[in-house]
Amino acid sequence: MAKFYADEQLPRQVIELLRSLGHQVLTVQKAGNTGQSDEAVLAFATNNKLAVLTINRKDFFRLDRLQSKHYGIIACKDDSNRERMALGINEAILGCDDLTGKVLRVNRPQE
Repeated sequence: MAKFYADEQLPRQVIELLRSLGHQVLTVQKAGNTGQSDEAVLAFATNNKLAVLTINRKDFFRLDRLQSKHYGIIACKDDSNRERMALGINEAILGCDDLTGKVLRVNRPQE
């Protein structure tokens, strides 16, 4: 199972669902890092060997181009169906033994 650092925008219900699937998820809030820049979020995650979990896609794609040495970035499209969103994240990482340096895009299914 994966170890994530969830940014402030990631829905709480998705975090709880990921935890129920066996993933470890530390939130920005729990770490006491509320209000930090995206650069600081990525730095904290990298220093703690955690993959960033975010819906702030464009900014983290840009950060990956500037700093590709990280423990993974999982960039999701927001989905009002929180269970589907959590399952999409879970499915996206199932085939990855190691998320180091990878950027995974989790898209909302076409309806």
